[in-house]
Amino acid sequence: MGTSTSPAFSADTLRRGLEGQSADGLMSLYADDAELRVVDRNTQPSHPMVMHGRDEIEAMLNDVYSRDMTHKMEECIVQGDRAAYSESCLYPDGVRVLSESMIRLRDGKIVEQTMIQAWDE
Repeated sequence: MGTSTSPAFSADTLRRGLEGQSADGLMSLYADDAELRVVDRNTQPSHPMVMHGRDEIEAMLNDVYSRDMTHKMEECIVQGDRAAYSESCLYPDGVRVLSESMIRLRDGKIVEQTMIQAWDE
């Protein structure tokens, strides 16, 4: 686990947000002007899916958390205004998803995140 950059962000608050049953806890960690880039099989590095601002990020996370799946933070490192973490997810039918994220913080809130994800097919 890492150290906290401010009371608003820590590995523990990130874990609680990721492993919760809704996007609410996770959304409390994002700045209003946050940007999230997602790279995966469908949105490759030259054309990632990019969400700007809390509203777009919240819509995506609400969709993810509406699915019947578990989320687990595997690793997290927090250093200064940067953090990195690994998340694994499991659907009831055994399909697994793995994501790796790099984030930049400002005043204890996520302002930039790049997520690379892969899933069983």
